[in-house]
Amino acid sequence: MPRRTRRLRAAALTTALAAAVLALGGCDDDSGGDGAKAGADKGPSVVAPGKPGEPARTLSAEEAVKAAGDDTPNSADFRYARMMIEHHRQALVLTALVPGRASSTSVDRLAKRISAAQEPEIGAMEGWLKKNGGDDREETHDHSGMPGMATGKQIEQLRAAKGKAFDRLFLELMITHHQGAVTMATEALTDGNNVLVEEMANDVVAQQTVEIDRMRGLMT
Repeated sequence: MPRRTRRLRAAALTTALAAAVLALGGCDDDSGGDGAKAGADKGPSVVAPGKPGEPARTLSAEEAVKAAGDDTPNSADFRYARMMIEHHRQALVLTALVPGRASSTSVDRLAKRISAAQEPEIGAMEGWLKKNGGDDREETHDHSGMPGMATGKQIEQLRAAKGKAFDRLFLELMITHHQGAVTMATEALTDGNNVLVEEMANDVVAQQTVEIDRMRGLMT
């Protein structure tokens, strides 16, 4: 789920847990009855809000604490990081073709901004994978099937183009490339679990959506 949604659920869990603990304390008296002892042994229960379209769940206090703070990376997080590294690397291949071929200074500046942004993002995702053991996991995904990726033929066409023809083809390929990145980031925000991956995905959505609009403007 998106980071904001997760934080809202975590806050709701924390509030519910606190209320359950206070309620338990309010029920404590000097009667020392078996019922009170049994309740204390069991601990407070918490009604946790479900994901959109899912019913609420009743959790123990221990389960609620774990659910509120667990951002252990899942398979979607690892898949996103690996795929986006390759996706960004192709963007660098495309932008590297701009000098000496583009006729528009605006296209040249755009390519430099894209390179300056995506190269450190690659480093950040590689670092995240290494820290979380993801760089040791076997990866069998076919990167050519990722959304927005240019084909080898398209890259050769871009390499052979010059002037305004180059500008237009570069913008067309990069718009499609960015759209694919936004699609992948949106999927990570829905299926992933790690907060840092969500932050990286949110940055991709925000930055590349702006750049898509800018590139469309350059094509008019």
